[in-house]
Amino acid sequence: MEQPQYLIDTNVIIDYLGHKLTPSGSLFMDNIIDNVPNVSVISKIEVLGFNAPDEHYQLLVNFMNDALVLDLTSEIVDVSIAIRKKHKTKLPDAIIAATAKFYGFTLISRNTSDFKNIEGLTVIDLYKLQ
Repeated sequence: MEQPQYLIDTNVIIDYLGHKLTPSGSLFMDNIIDNVPNVSVISKIEVLGFNAPDEHYQLLVNFMNDALVLDLTSEIVDVSIAIRKKHKTKLPDAIIAATAKFYGFTLISRNTSDFKNIEGLTVIDLYKLQ
């Protein structure tokens, strides 16, 4: 049986690296990080655009260097447009959702309300894991 694939949202990356997840959420993320984590190019822009102190910034850079950063493609753009038209989703969230949908990944996010009602998208909130 094939392992599920995940796309990690920006807020989860920041919370994980800042040790702000619950113990069960951290353990879940540890297992994902042991493989190559998947992130949207939007998350890379958001995370590395965060004004962090130098010692924290290097941690963020190292994480992104170890991750598979999924770039925008014309197909992801088309899915993003459809999501924005139907759900009035903010552009970064639409691109992240479209990336997860396009690749068939489960999205890991703290802000599940940003992605509610998007057909074909499965979202996990690590703060609600038992």
